[in-house]
Amino acid sequence: MARGEVTINTGLCQGCGLCIGFCSRGCLELSPDRLSDMGSPQPILAQPERCNACCVCAWLCPDFAIDVYKHTGVA
Repeated sequence: MARGEVTINTGLCQGCGLCIGFCSRGCLELSPDRLSDMGSPQPILAQPERCNACCVCAWLCPDFAIDVYKHTGVA
């Protein structure tokens, strides 16, 4: 079960990919099917079971487009 949930605001995301490049667990990837409001490929949480809610993606996002929610009670 995933320990974290990542949401990306399509109105703010410019599709720079920093979140993908700095995710040490390889949880995020660009989706060819999902575009931001600016027309850029949208990052998605492709491997939710690997997410540990470390928040690095949110800290590094220059557009403040990422929120990370930690699931409590998960071993």
